[in-house]
Amino acid sequence: MTAQDLPFSRAEYARRLDKTRAAMAAAGLDMLFVEDPSNMAWLTGYDGWSFYVHQGVLVFGDRDPLWWGRRMDANGALRTVWMEAEHVRGYADHFVQTTERHPMQDLAAIIRAAGGGRGRIGVEMENYYFSAKAYTTLLAELPEAELVDATALVNWQRGVKSDEEIAFLRKAAGIAERVMDGVIERIEPGMRKNVLVAEILRDQVLGNGEDWGDYPAIVPLLPSGPDASAAHLTWNGAPFRTGEATFFELAGCYRRYHIPFCRTVCLGEPTDALRRAEAALVEGLEAGLEAARAGNRACDIANALARPLERAGIERGARCGYPIGLSYPPDWGERTISLRPEDETILEPGMTFHFMPGLWMEDWGLEITESILIRPDGPAECFCNRPRKLFVKA
Repeated sequence: MTAQDLPFSRAEYARRLDKTRAAMAAAGLDMLFVEDPSNMAWLTGYDGWSFYVHQGVLVFGDRDPLWWGRRMDANGALRTVWMEAEHVRGYADHFVQTTERHPMQDLAAIIRAAGGGRGRIGVEMENYYFSAKAYTTLLAELPEAELVDATALVNWQRGVKSDEEIAFLRKAAGIAERVMDGVIERIEPGMRKNVLVAEILRDQVLGNGEDWGDYPAIVPLLPSGPDASAAHLTWNGAPFRTGEATFFELAGCYRRYHIPFCRTVCLGEPTDALRRAEAALVEGLEAGLEAARAGNRACDIANALARPLERAGIERGARCGYPIGLSYPPDWGERTISLRPEDETILEPGMTFHFMPGLWMEDWGLEITESILIRPDGPAECFCNRPRKLFVKA
């Protein structure tokens, strides 16, 4: 019996599997082991908070994929994947968090039984979830197999979103707008940061109307004043202060699909330097959106952004965006294309990015960003519809 509440149609999962198998064939792979939970979910529908233990999906060229993970999580797989029950395997709990044995010993036995003991097997080497111990254990257990680096093989197949995926992203955008509206309405001098974050988390989960909110892959980021020079600080119990600007890096999430959305709020009159930076950043954003067209390159967006910033004397020295879609902690990016001067990837209709030209200077920071969709014609579409500016509250 397969899951009854699949996020997508069976035809959509078949499309994804076909793309992955074509990429496997091009790489000469007999089998692919996918441990990234985002790639697992994209291929099979699996959704559970179980990525703190070893788990994964085996993709074959001639049969349905096989979900493999901790035995106590197998029921979660039965309730979320599109495959039949015989394609769900669970390993015993004595493999969990011990130095005496490793779950990859169990996986290796499954691979051997499936005829992969002497095959070319792709593994996601550069991945948050595939450890050095997992790799060395597989090497020891499969001495006649060839383990091939297949980092991002599945990620690249996810770049162009289907209509079904774009519909989910639009729902996530509605949640992101609602969350940011709540921030701008509530923030005031003296309010403790953790109090506002509690409301942010509440809004993220409540969602937007009938579109319930999933947990984002990144927690709210909201440094203020000099702390905003750091890109990835979270929150504490300190109060918001008059005269300080705070950037809010947040996301709406619907069924694991993310729309990141960032705005900055200044409590009190901004400095002239901040106003000049705002003007240059907004000009660069709009130039980048104009360059974000099918047939152009990723670097064209970055270069268009850079020109107004350079005229204002601002050097960022970092990429200004990345692909977005389905994701799990600790990151909502897809880890393929980067919007930066050296990336010449051709933009295609259906690609989605967080156009993220944050400014993190010596003693201040400013974030005004857009999540965008590359359209068949014309400049990119912004998923969210809110003023592209520095918000000021007395």
